[in-house]
Amino acid sequence: MSKLDGNERWKSKMLLTEHVEQYDQKHSARGANVTTAEERVMIRDYILLPHIEKVVEKSLSELRNSGNVLRRIYLLAGQRVLDRVVSEQFDLRRELKHRNIRIVAEEQSNSIVYHRYYCRGYEEHFGMTREVMRSEISWRLTRYMEELNDYLKSNPLGKAKGDGEAGSTELRKR
Repeated sequence: MSKLDGNERWKSKMLLTEHVEQYDQKHSARGANVTTAEERVMIRDYILLPHIEKVVEKSLSELRNSGNVLRRIYLLAGQRVLDRVVSEQFDLRRELKHRNIRIVAEEQSNSIVYHRYYCRGYEEHFGMTREVMRSEISWRLTRYMEELNDYLKSNPLGKAKGDGEAGSTELRKR
């Protein structure tokens, strides 16, 4: 803020309108470099998605080695969740790159995990406690399972598109 800001005497004198516009543009551009709330959510998701991917992959590898009778259907459901996570990661990386946000490093201090990132040339930090990360991962996995459940409810077993009852009869014969 300069000495002339707020001084009404200088508002109408000695300033051309183009200078006022340049001044306003310069000061409004500074605010554009600050990370928005939406971008912070994107950064949080970018940090969490690799952890979610590891959790799902570990569960899938445990299922592959189990003797569970329903192992195959669990593997298919888990693979669908994993595909969704990977797809979200890809979309998120592309959007962050488009917004000129780059996440660089991870640092740990006590129970807080800090990530350093660059947002339009400015370096900033983002920190989360391990407990928050665990609860966010749990919440996200629950949401993925609900989406999968909704998908299965809308496409019941044995009903192919357009088959009606013939599909369920076909499934019973096998």
